[in-house]
Amino acid sequence: MISDKKHIQQLAALLLKKGITDIVISPGSRNAPMINTFSGIPEFNCRNIVDERSAAYFALGLALAKQNPVALVCTSGTAALNYTPAIAEAFYQKIPLIVITADRPEYWIDQAESQCIRQIGIYQNFTKKGASLPLGESEKELWFAVCQINECLNLAVSGSPAPVHLNIPLEEPLHQLTEAELPEIKEIELIEIQSKITENELVRLSETIRQSQKILILAGQLNPNPGLENCLTEWVSQTGAVVLHEHLSNLSDPKFCGSIDALMAAIHDQNSPDFRPDLLITFGGQLVSKSLKQFLRKNKPTEHWHLSVDGEHVDTYQSLTKVIKTDAADFFNFLPERLKPISKTYWQLWEDSETKMNQFRDEFSANIEFSDLKAFELIGQGIPENTIIHLGNSSPVRYALIHDRVKNAMYFSNRGTAGIDGCLSTAVGFSSESEKLNTIILGDLSFFYDSNALWNKYIGANLRIIVIHNGGGNIFGMIKGPSDSPAFAEHFFTGNTHKAEVLAKAFGIDYLSATNETELEQALNEFYSPKQQKAALLEVFTDAEVNTKIFRELFKHVKS
Repeated sequence: MISDKKHIQQLAALLLKKGITDIVISPGSRNAPMINTFSGIPEFNCRNIVDERSAAYFALGLALAKQNPVALVCTSGTAALNYTPAIAEAFYQKIPLIVITADRPEYWIDQAESQCIRQIGIYQNFTKKGASLPLGESEKELWFAVCQINECLNLAVSGSPAPVHLNIPLEEPLHQLTEAELPEIKEIELIEIQSKITENELVRLSETIRQSQKILILAGQLNPNPGLENCLTEWVSQTGAVVLHEHLSNLSDPKFCGSIDALMAAIHDQNSPDFRPDLLITFGGQLVSKSLKQFLRKNKPTEHWHLSVDGEHVDTYQSLTKVIKTDAADFFNFLPERLKPISKTYWQLWEDSETKMNQFRDEFSANIEFSDLKAFELIGQGIPENTIIHLGNSSPVRYALIHDRVKNAMYFSNRGTAGIDGCLSTAVGFSSESEKLNTIILGDLSFFYDSNALWNKYIGANLRIIVIHNGGGNIFGMIKGPSDSPAFAEHFFTGNTHKAEVLAKAFGIDYLSATNETELEQALNEFYSPKQQKAALLEVFTDAEVNTKIFRELFKHVKS
């Protein structure tokens, strides 16, 4: 049985034609025609999550795991607004979400009717395309709706993927069903022709590369891509280029430099010109390191090329000279045979600096008291290889990037907008579709903020949650400014004494805790033991003042 609403029937038919079968639904009344239709068709895999904000982040994680669009369905009113944070995150991470919002007929908007808000265009800053379907079902209106739906679904995955929005006004009655088959709907295909760099342009690019003695390649947040990594490895061998990356770039070749924040701290003003690149090549999403951005804005390269399929003019370092519309893997695969070996002095400079810095970090960490820094070292050693790691925002992602990567692990984080509001929901969505062990590491405020992520039936035995409980927003004690404010304790740090234990038990999740190094090592052994057959939460308690002191000491000594 499906709804008798013809626009909904057409939408369902086109979703199936485009291979979009995962639907995350939040219960409601106005979206009843969508719920009845999608749940009534066996080809759709429908999941039900009450909290729309959590549902949208769950869908984001699911789309990331499946590498395929996921549809979201909600009722009218503020339900739709609750999708916004995750849609913004998906937009900046380039993740395709098909956002479907039910709406009241236009004549009821601003007429004191229940659950009515101005929904048309509400996501316009964070979607590639938005459309509001007609209310009527005349032949012309149905034709127009098919065109709109086709365009939205095509644009979601063309070029750089992005969310799209379909707003659907619906009149009562909402629950009339039919046993009719889905209509045969015309699918409009979008054919993309891949443009290639011309021979003349290849010659020009190759000449610039040959003349550059110091080439710096900067990889932002990326999904794992072995082909790209192989091309970059060849580039390093061929040109002596330096590849800088963070864990979220999902690159692991030992020839690349991955300790960016500490490396930047170790580069003094007097020797920074030695590290300044002649040619900077950037691609991928955002990077965490603020000090890297400051370094490159101060030590500008002569040339800065940004690689982007859509030709985005991203000038993070205020030095952009060329935008190359191509995929990064294709670009680095074009040129190796055209290049002549370049001195590896520049690469050796970075390599030696990173080796010394990592040695100092290990020596420093071996002699500190129990703190966030020590906890992240032990957690990194305890997480099994070849697993999935999700990093929460604020201090967790920064501490994790100080230490070495877990071998063969894939790293993910909501760094498109870097909010704390949906980190756990995203990890839950991802893990629900993953066969691997998934670990999410987040702070106590992030956990409580997004605890509704556990309010669903899709929590698998492969989920491990590590809550770093330092009593509040410890990130504000680590950065300059907030910690010196008279309002620090009350309005920045925001002390938290609540524990995660009761919530974990309420949602049927096993609970462990640790307050010192010995307890943490023992807890990690149990946490990742093959005997642990349920989702589990490990709460690690540290002292905020100790954390701040040790973090500042680390970077003070690195700088000296």
